[in-house]
Amino acid sequence: MPCLMALFALFVPRVVIVLLWLFTHWFSGIFSIALWPVLGFVFLPTTLLWYTAVQHWFGGQWTLWPMVGIVIALLIDLSPASGRHRRVYVR
Repeated sequence: MPCLMALFALFVPRVVIVLLWLFTHWFSGIFSIALWPVLGFVFLPTTLLWYTAVQHWFGGQWTLWPMVGIVIALLIDLSPASGRHRRVYVR
């Protein structure tokens, strides 16, 4: 069950990106080349979503709250999916 939850957490941002791309114009005009959204989809999906949200909702102004959001998005994307558990060695 924990593996299923980890897979679900990994795929939700990517599903949101695909749904936004298919059914809205969310990504149109934000990137000059298609390489950046593709790399964001593969490596940093939550950061890609937050970057586009800042472009839409905050008008591209990187003030305090958008910066806090991008740091949180990066932490989510770069954190290990499996988590780190300490192993207790018993002798």
